[in-house]
Amino acid sequence: MTDEAMSPLRRRMIEDMTIRKLAPKTQQGYIRVIKDFAAFLGRSPDTASFEDVRRFQLHLAANGGHIPIVNHNVAALRFFFRITLRRSDIIEHTTFLHEPRKLPVVLSSEEVARCWMQRQGSNTRRR
Repeated sequence: MTDEAMSPLRRRMIEDMTIRKLAPKTQQGYIRVIKDFAAFLGRSPDTASFEDVRRFQLHLAANGGHIPIVNHNVAALRFFFRITLRRSDIIEHTTFLHEPRKLPVVLSSEEVARCWMQRQGSNTRRR
């Protein structure tokens, strides 16, 4: 996209991200989220209300958005509203989703002993 065709709002968001040294891929991702949000709204994203953001989050969840994807969208929306538009009230109730942590597989003492014995047996065969 050329500079002449870029909206002032998009340019402002890119400048805000550049000032904060966000990585280029993060910037591209955030721009894509706001573009998707604008398409969802059918109008400029700077006219959105809290209810619009809430409906967008429901839309993401309903369409099978995985937790990391939803969190990326929340981060982009927070940046856009808090930093670029200075409208923190819109996003004060957006929250990141937490993925349940998976417990590591832990062997029982019997399983450890069996593994140890198998290992010892294979070492004596090699000698």
